[in-house]
Amino acid sequence: FMVMNSFATSADAMETLAQHPNLGSGLELLQNKVPKVLTANLAPATWEKQPEQEWCPPGDGDLYTALLESGSLDRLIEEGMQYMFVSNSDNLGASMDLKILTHFANSGAPFMLEVADRASTDLDAGTSHLAKLRDTGNLVLREASQCRPQDEQAFRDTSRYPYVSTNNFWVDLLALRTLLRQHNGMLPLPTLRRAATVDLCDDAAPRVAHLETSAGTAIHCFEEAMALLVPRERCASAKTLGDLMVLRSDAYVLTGDLRVMALHGSCKGMPPVVRLDPMYRSVDRLESLIP
Repeated sequence: FMVMNSFATSADAMETLAQHPNLGSGLELLQNKVPKVLTANLAPATWEKQPEQEWCPPGDGDLYTALLESGSLDRLIEEGMQYMFVSNSDNLGASMDLKILTHFANSGAPFMLEVADRASTDLDAGTSHLAKLRDTGNLVLREASQCRPQDEQAFRDTSRYPYVSTNNFWVDLLALRTLLRQHNGMLPLPTLRRAATVDLCDDAAPRVAHLETSAGTAIHCFEEAMALLVPRERCASAKTLGDLMVLRSDAYVLTGDLRVMALHGSCKGMPPVVRLDPMYRSVDRLESLIP
């Protein structure tokens, strides 16, 4: 078990994990950081009030380079580990499923992405659908931010692109190390641009872009990568504060084995959709207005 932290989450996360000594040591993988870029002139942002706000993590696609550069990838392989299950910490539906692990190991695939049937809640920015490259036939993930305006209608067509990424995936560590060595330690992942203010809690702060990569997009880098259709319950993400509000509601239940699951008796088994006003930009604001 390992947690990839950024400079912004490390202290809080490790303080929480310290309360569970049974998890052992060597739990943290610290990712890199990159400067935020001013939208106006593409220069690195400066913010004298809080200089630490000038930086951001480069997205969860940094996982692979961080594993290699930290020595963690070699260490895991030397300890006899071959398969790695990865999930976002905001996906409370993710769990280690031994049946899926067995399927992945028996398949011989180097990479396997868990996907679910796309729903209306998956059409907003930040979600990615599964597609296939015409020239190579490799599977690929595409996000809304990568879609040209004239292609938006096709992007949202669930009959054409019926599967959405759950952000759960499985990787053969030996295949990953070989691929990283072929690419000088950095996989060729598409760069995504996230709009924000340099200080997320200050609406008047300069507009910036976060340049990120997504770990799931590595699927196109692996020959013979595969996807697995899984139940929707393996994806209970809190990507927005609206999602967090729903997860805290009685639309979800906590099972006896500590999995978070949507109640199937309402909304046809799908969680309700909540879109909050931009004033609810931070958790602190949300909790101050909705105790």
